[in-house]
Amino acid sequence: MAEQASWIRTARNVMQESKVNFFQVHPARYWFDFLLSITLGYSAGSVFLMAPLGSPLQLAAYPLAVFWLYRLGSLVHEVCHLGQHEMRVFKVTWNLLVGVMTLAPSPFFTRHHRDHHSARMYGTRQDPEYIVNVFRPGSVSSIIAYWLLIAVFPLIVFFRFLLAPLSFVHPRVREWVLTHASSLTMNHRYERRLNRFDRRVVTAVELLCCLRAAAMLSMVFLGAAHWTRLPLFYSLGIGVLVLNQLRLLADHHFETDGQPFELDDHIRDSCNYTGRDFLTWLLFPFAIRYHALHHLFPTLPYHNLKAAHAFLLDELPADSPYRSLDQRSWWSVARRTLVGRTTAPQRELRKAA
Repeated sequence: MAEQASWIRTARNVMQESKVNFFQVHPARYWFDFLLSITLGYSAGSVFLMAPLGSPLQLAAYPLAVFWLYRLGSLVHEVCHLGQHEMRVFKVTWNLLVGVMTLAPSPFFTRHHRDHHSARMYGTRQDPEYIVNVFRPGSVSSIIAYWLLIAVFPLIVFFRFLLAPLSFVHPRVREWVLTHASSLTMNHRYERRLNRFDRRVVTAVELLCCLRAAAMLSMVFLGAAHWTRLPLFYSLGIGVLVLNQLRLLADHHFETDGQPFELDDHIRDSCNYTGRDFLTWLLFPFAIRYHALHHLFPTLPYHNLKAAHAFLLDELPADSPYRSLDQRSWWSVARRTLVGRTTAPQRELRKAA
């Protein structure tokens, strides 16, 4: 194992010896990306919701709204990687203006995303973000079921928050909801571990989301909004969710046998995308296309990933496995995820060697 991971130690030493502190967070960049995305996302979304049903204006506003709302929602990933005491105002602001309003608050994402990064969980059947835990590659029926789950998932989330008060009827019901229904994952095997802080934060934010969900229904029942407002909200939600699920198809190679990964295999199982094709630009906002680098250094701020990647390419040996992590395009990996592989996983071949 020591020999296998030597290239990882080399990469970490190179980063430590750099004269540039790539790990420094620049709050202004977070605020700029947030304010730009929320302004354009909510503006386009408002036009889509208020334009005459089926009008050219509404049809034109939809892809713009989905694109910018996807980027805005993707900032939850950056929120969850901030330290506990870093940028507290930003985290609260994002959750109040985005997390609650879109029913996707960061306390329902942070814990399971960090579990995805952990050596204990990554690549196992319980990994909440390992997409092949939701469907079987190469199985048409399983993939159809997966897309049907995507279709109903916004409704599941909506009613989970709307009915949140019912979870307090009994301590056992509440405990089940906290551990099995307080994460934004489709993997039903995942069981969330909560500390006292998690319980307080989840409870506070889910009650706010309950009010938001109730308000959406109330506006229709009181006549303040037409009933079509609800399916329009759903269409925005499903559009954003589809983009996110497409991205998840190619974050990793998914060469899993269900057992925990060694760090070397964990990083080699992840992908970097440095090309300039349209789908990479669309599906991987905020430099998260450097996903293998992100898993190698999870605390690297998103705005420094591109520069850190270039630095590593300049400094690492020509035979460093890090260079092999770059993939041609999103589809080159996503296709193999969907149809399955005809060869043995690379991690098995390395172990056999």
